[in-house]
Amino acid sequence: MPDDREAWRARRSQAAAAHAAAAERARAQDVAAAREVLEGFRAELVRRGVPPEPLRAVAGAARYRTGLTGWYLRRNGSLALTTSGDYLVLTVAPSLGARVRGVRPAPAEPSLQVGRGARDGESIGLVELLALRLAELTGQDG
Repeated sequence: MPDDREAWRARRSQAAAAHAAAAERARAQDVAAAREVLEGFRAELVRRGVPPEPLRAVAGAARYRTGLTGWYLRRNGSLALTTSGDYLVLTVAPSLGARVRGVRPAPAEPSLQVGRGARDGESIGLVELLALRLAELTGQDG
């Protein structure tokens, strides 16, 4: 009987490891595809002559300098793409020091589904978000 339990535990452990490996492969594919979409968006903005702007991080009503330039992907300024192609989440914790020194947000891993796991109505496909943003930035009707 103890051998059966150990064998079952070993099979469950192997199955869990296989599941985790498959999930990691899927996540890596999603990130790679999202990066490709973002690079196409960046190239299109450059091609159309849409100028980048200084990016600011947001903490509630406060906005902090980042020293980076690029394009906001959401109107509320929570997501951006730098001129070098880095995807940034620009929401930060409030900080008195950040008001003086600014902040330097680290590049994040993009996903083809922006806002996955967020409240209803806050999730949108990356391709759809970028199409809407391109129309806004270039003054076209989608």
